[in-house]
Amino acid sequence: MSLSFQIIPYTLHFKLPAGTSRGVYRTRKSWFILLWNTEQPLNVGIGECAPLPDLSCDALPDYETILSRTCQNLIATGSLDFKSLRAYPSILFGLETALFHLQAGSFNLWNTPFSRGEAGIPINGLIWMEQKEEMLLQIEQKIKKGFRCIKLKIGAIDFEEEISLIRHIRNHFAPSQIEIRVDANGAFTPDDALQKLTKLAAFGLHSIEQPIRASQWEAMAKLVAASPLPIALDEELIGCNDPLEKRHLLETIRPQYIILKPSLHGGIHGCTEWIAEAERLSIGWWVTSALESNIGLNAIAQWCASLNVTRPQGLGTGALFTNNIELPLTVEGDLLWFKTPANAESTSFQLHREEQTLTLCGIPYTKEMALAMAAHRLASSDTPEWQRDLFAFLQAWWTDSPTLEVQSSGSTGTPKLFHVEKKKMMQSAIMTCSSLHLHKGDNALLCLPLKYIAGKMMVVRALVAGLNLYPVPPDGHPLANIPCELQFDFAAMIPLQVYNSLQINAEKEKLITIKQCIIGGATINPSLEKSVAELPNTWYSTYGMTETLSHIALRRLNGPKASLRYYPFPEVMLSLTEENTLVIDAQNITNETLITKDIALIHPDGGFEILGRTDNVIISGGIKLQIEELERKLSEVLSDPFAITSIPDEKFGEKVVVLIQTQHITIEDFIKKTAHCLHPYEEPKQLICVTEIPMTANGKPDRKAAKILAQKFVV
Repeated sequence: MSLSFQIIPYTLHFKLPAGTSRGVYRTRKSWFILLWNTEQPLNVGIGECAPLPDLSCDALPDYETILSRTCQNLIATGSLDFKSLRAYPSILFGLETALFHLQAGSFNLWNTPFSRGEAGIPINGLIWMEQKEEMLLQIEQKIKKGFRCIKLKIGAIDFEEEISLIRHIRNHFAPSQIEIRVDANGAFTPDDALQKLTKLAAFGLHSIEQPIRASQWEAMAKLVAASPLPIALDEELIGCNDPLEKRHLLETIRPQYIILKPSLHGGIHGCTEWIAEAERLSIGWWVTSALESNIGLNAIAQWCASLNVTRPQGLGTGALFTNNIELPLTVEGDLLWFKTPANAESTSFQLHREEQTLTLCGIPYTKEMALAMAAHRLASSDTPEWQRDLFAFLQAWWTDSPTLEVQSSGSTGTPKLFHVEKKKMMQSAIMTCSSLHLHKGDNALLCLPLKYIAGKMMVVRALVAGLNLYPVPPDGHPLANIPCELQFDFAAMIPLQVYNSLQINAEKEKLITIKQCIIGGATINPSLEKSVAELPNTWYSTYGMTETLSHIALRRLNGPKASLRYYPFPEVMLSLTEENTLVIDAQNITNETLITKDIALIHPDGGFEILGRTDNVIISGGIKLQIEELERKLSEVLSDPFAITSIPDEKFGEKVVVLIQTQHITIEDFIKKTAHCLHPYEEPKQLICVTEIPMTANGKPDRKAAKILAQKFVV
């Protein structure tokens, strides 16, 4: 497997100042590592490298340079050098979890009841250092939420005031009801520590973390031996990376507990060594985060769940940041779960572009992360064209400009470029997602070219509704390389893609697992529609155009509600001109009333049928022939791809010509085969066998190119 990587620096912002004995955190810098197989560049493994300034042993000025060099070594060798990375625990943690993620293919890094959403991990409620009144309010809120283990940061305010906070809890809750842990972060001195621990022990506390500063092994060992309150080591473990040194530290100090933070204590590899040594000496342990984003927190929680922990862990930090990465980590009572909250809205829409996130192949990217990835991939000559279109669209979407340039398909003439409002594109996305009841987190397949509105709108739907978007090359076989285990809730395809997928059993099996699929871009011939009608999943045909920002109406193709009629979205009003062409009034997606060239019939129930286009009429011998109607009739008897067009004729004015993709039929055979379905005046006057029917890039018949091609064969 050939790997590539990208480093994305990211600054997390605390919702409230986070006070410790070392000071107050307001921001937190992380570096996200993206790893991918160069043959599947959108299937990414992500890990978080998050050293804490003035605390981590690898919080160095040239951190990003070291990180980049380490990534390059991983790419060159294909494996992690654990020995050389012992001195860089946060880098090791980020890289090893990125590899776990890449291998697992999802954020379910281990197969456990936690990763399956069947069990939660018990956690403590963390109380940050503030003034006494604010800390008391925090305590009451945690207890009210159901926490049975409270951890208080102490050492920043007056010790007697901290004692009064603990006394307040004990006046209402016995040790059997509420477990209290305190974390001094090294705030006591060796001279006053024992006296303070004796006072704290009177309240039946569970333990105290790091009462004195690290690297005082002798003083700490004496304190552990004399203390009436169990002591847990935290900072003491930082920088102790060699296995023999780990053993020596624990044998010297003999603490009752150690607390493991993978970002600080050697990654998962190093923490596993700590656990082995601790259990050998009957020392207890638990795991906690080091203020990582949800990327790092999830990796720690997934690993922690694989260890079958029972005592409360320190994993309740996911809600600290205003701009955290969105993952299904949620706290219910005093349990951390890997699942969407039960009370979460099934459907919500994000209309503020600055706050939108894009979930791509299972990974949520904030705007900043997505733009960093886009810039990196666009700068690489190895990025395929279809992916470049996706990243270029993301860059254009998040500019300050309120409009976006789109191109019409050019199926009936020269392609046109024009600008559309992004807010109207979002409104169009809402109409589709609401009508199809798409929910946040649903998997959506993007297999349409991003050069046209249909592909762009699939991305906008993902941004607005929080869909999990899986892009694949926009070719004729979009399901060919989709893993069998990957299930889609929604997809949009052109008829050619559906037809091709139905011809290959393996692709058909994947096709019928898509819960809802819409077909647009071109007319669906009766044969294909009949095949789709027999499929078990839900299928719709769409009606729309570039000017309506994708579709404004749907027609059910299968099931009890199958119909020949399109039904517009509730926000859309329809009428007819005197020439019976459709008029669309949709103020939330178009700037003005749109008069189309589509000849339509509107029924009393609001449904409508499209009979053809005014620019697809052939006047032959004074009789108007609708191209779509002729193609519909012929599709019932022709299996080879074909298209109707016309060329000038001295006698008839225009004569009907059939382009057919075969070399094995004559005009005489053609007439015999089609005579029963066409009126004599509808019969083509010329048959042209071609190697390929002209199509636009997004799968529509190219009427202009077909006419030009036919004129080359004038007889």
